[in-house]
Amino acid sequence: MSEPIPVVVCGAAGRMGRLLLALAREDAGLRVAGAVEAPGHAAVGRDAGEVAGGARLGVPVVTELGPICRAEQVVIDFTVPAATLAHARVASERGAALVVGTTGLDAGEDRELRTLAARTRAVIAANFSAGVTVLAELVAQAARLLDPSFEAEIVELHHHGKKDAPSGTALALGRAVAAARGQDFTRAGVLQRAGLVGARRPEEIGVVALRGGDVVGDHTVVFAGLGERLELVHRAQSRDCLARGALRAARWVAARPPGVYSMRDVLGL
Repeated sequence: MSEPIPVVVCGAAGRMGRLLLALAREDAGLRVAGAVEAPGHAAVGRDAGEVAGGARLGVPVVTELGPICRAEQVVIDFTVPAATLAHARVASERGAALVVGTTGLDAGEDRELRTLAARTRAVIAANFSAGVTVLAELVAQAARLLDPSFEAEIVELHHHGKKDAPSGTALALGRAVAAARGQDFTRAGVLQRAGLVGARRPEEIGVVALRGGDVVGDHTVVFAGLGERLELVHRAQSRDCLARGALRAARWVAARPPGVYSMRDVLGL
């Protein structure tokens, strides 16, 4: 039996970080080798296992990735853009693999992340859920099969604490529709409507963001035609689907050649 893959969790004390630590310790194919949090966080110096709500792992939470990063590791990052880029720089220099689920990056940050990631091996995704990955495939297929009279609109609902809007997943679904129809999403995407905006342009792909309560993440893609409509829906019932997908990506990417991969690659789609 091969040795467990060592993983380092960045944002270890966040909701996703704690869940990643808890699930990784239960996975025979993985070993928690490190945990990183922002300087000044109350979790710094504590044992990562205790931070995750379980028994000690013998892994302290530290403030810098550099001193603990090794080429054989997979660095899992669900943090914020600035921290993600800093971690990606370290991982690319050391040759460690990356699994990145951070959203809210602007175009320049995204380009830098992918440039850094290409120097090593990385899975980058707005959503690591297997169901959402399949949803994007179905959305693209529907966009190709339905004629342009079926107008595409995307609605996403997340908890009141989510900081970026629209969600990275909603934007990815919008890009899937655009690509299937030969459109440029930067031109076709409409992320807000207010006031006297006039009639909907046929080429528009609307994206609406809703926030409230403790909703983990709901995404609905509507193809509204004349006399009928098709709706494709995914609802995340817990963050487990995201964390399990990220850990699946970590196991998959560890032995891959250098390159930037997606969850489509992980699932073999």
